[in-house]
Amino acid sequence: MTKQIADFKLVEKQDFSRSVLLRLRSDQPLPAIQPGQFVQVRVDDSPSTYLRRPISIHDVDFQQNEISLLVQQVGEGTRHLAQAKEGDVINMVFPLGNGFTCPEVGEKVLLVGGGIGIAPLFYFAKVLKKNGINPSLLLGGKTETDLLRLSDYQQLGETFVTTEDGSLGEKGFVTMHSIWQKQNFDKIYVCGPKPMMKAVAKLADEKSIWCEVSLENLMACGLGACLCCVEDTVDGNVCVCKEGPVFNTRRLKW
Repeated sequence: MTKQIADFKLVEKQDFSRSVLLRLRSDQPLPAIQPGQFVQVRVDDSPSTYLRRPISIHDVDFQQNEISLLVQQVGEGTRHLAQAKEGDVINMVFPLGNGFTCPEVGEKVLLVGGGIGIAPLFYFAKVLKKNGINPSLLLGGKTETDLLRLSDYQQLGETFVTTEDGSLGEKGFVTMHSIWQKQNFDKIYVCGPKPMMKAVAKLADEKSIWCEVSLENLMACGLGACLCCVEDTVDGNVCVCKEGPVFNTRRLKW
């Protein structure tokens, strides 16, 4: 798949409590981009940020040549990126990694996201809907404020919510939602904190449901050269940035 290094102009920025939504536009047509792939963003003018930062692709608009990123401020690099202003130029390497496996029309699909892990599921849900598949979404957070762009997700499929403090939806973790007792699914796709993904993968295995997860291991190069994002699988150690970030849970030694 074609990879590019290109400058993007920040055309819109939306601030949330600890995250920002960046809408970035290129002067050139975008290559094919799979849901679940990511970009490596260069963080300019940050003295302590030497490496690019990997960020999931949140949305794509091929007509406008735009890529949107939902960025959580967790370190110096992402905090600096969140301070970008409309009109600023941001350089990215994209699209990287392998995305989600698209289900067949007629299969019942559940997308499960926790915290900022909901980010790659937005574009995935859009593509599924365009292809005639109506996904269900199960989104979880510690509190209501963690559920970013909830109304936009609700337009893409039937959406269920959990919060740990009970401020919205059912109280508890995503694995505790009543949907697991009320509905059956053919395929499950998950992104979020590793303990959450492991818990959903275990639940899927108990129910004999096919399941893919998008790992968020620490990355440096994004190309499989630095070996800092290695994950142990049934095929041995592999680089998440190159072999993933999406894996079928049966490949993982969880």
